[in-house]
Amino acid sequence: MDTLVLLTLTGLGLGALCFLIASGLALIFGLMDVLNFAHGAFLTVSVYTAWRTAETVGGMPGLLLAAVVGTLTGLLLAAVVELVLIRRLYGRVKEQILVTVGLSLAVPALVQTVWGADARPFPVPDALAGTVGVLGARVPVNRFLLVAVALLVLAGIRLFLSRTRYGLIVRAGVEDRAMVTALGIDVTRAFTLVFALGGALAGLAGVLGGLYFGSLSPHQGTSLLVFAFVVVIIGGLVSITSVALSALTVGLVQQYANYYAGGYGDLAVVVLLAAVVLSRPAAGTGSPLTRLRRALTAPRTRSAGGTA
Repeated sequence: MDTLVLLTLTGLGLGALCFLIASGLALIFGLMDVLNFAHGAFLTVSVYTAWRTAETVGGMPGLLLAAVVGTLTGLLLAAVVELVLIRRLYGRVKEQILVTVGLSLAVPALVQTVWGADARPFPVPDALAGTVGVLGARVPVNRFLLVAVALLVLAGIRLFLSRTRYGLIVRAGVEDRAMVTALGIDVTRAFTLVFALGGALAGLAGVLGGLYFGSLSPHQGTSLLVFAFVVVIIGGLVSITSVALSALTVGLVQQYANYYAGGYGDLAVVVLLAAVVLSRPAAGTGSPLTRLRRALTAPRTRSAGGTA
């Protein structure tokens, strides 16, 4: 029982981290139709600036200040990338992919040049370094922090999308930018705001990722970005809530499979992704079960010879 509790709560913590990474990616892709492969680079730069801040200040104040610095770093970096590069490439998907993939390769290499390729320990305050007993299991305290922050981010994004006009402006601008501009609405400012918000979420996720793993490395953002894409694809961009449920599923499947299937957690996530993609109905068609039922119940045509 204690093992199941530990796996479940650890899976919830991993799912919360995956959601924090995927939320910014889903926000940019879902609202702006930009597939941002540089999202992991934002995370990497942010976690290194947060690490330097946390080491300099130390303790819980250092972690809080590191979270602020990391979030602002992601926000500013994303805003600069949008203003300098992405703004000229809206509607040009291939160029967007090439530019963001180039950034995802160049930025970690630059970070590795500055701080080296070795992983470094992330300073964890004593208040978050211990464990707490839950139904006989000793669960790290930082897992609960991750879940709490993920819930706050989920609520904040839902309020942003439902209570502000920027979500509607960006959606309308993606569909018909000329018409929205003709109405006197500054679409470019809304696009920059959403892109910067996605970068801020990547920065916050980087800080909490360093807290979760207890270390950081130049390519940590790239590896975590793979899980973020899996979460976004499984969630389907229907809503930010669906992305959160997808992240929760991925975290639990990964932990359960690692323990009960001999360490094949990543493979189990890939199998889950394939199952969801293959079972998802294509546009204008039903599910695979519906198509099979149609094939079995369709009237058979008679051949030229006479028999069906």
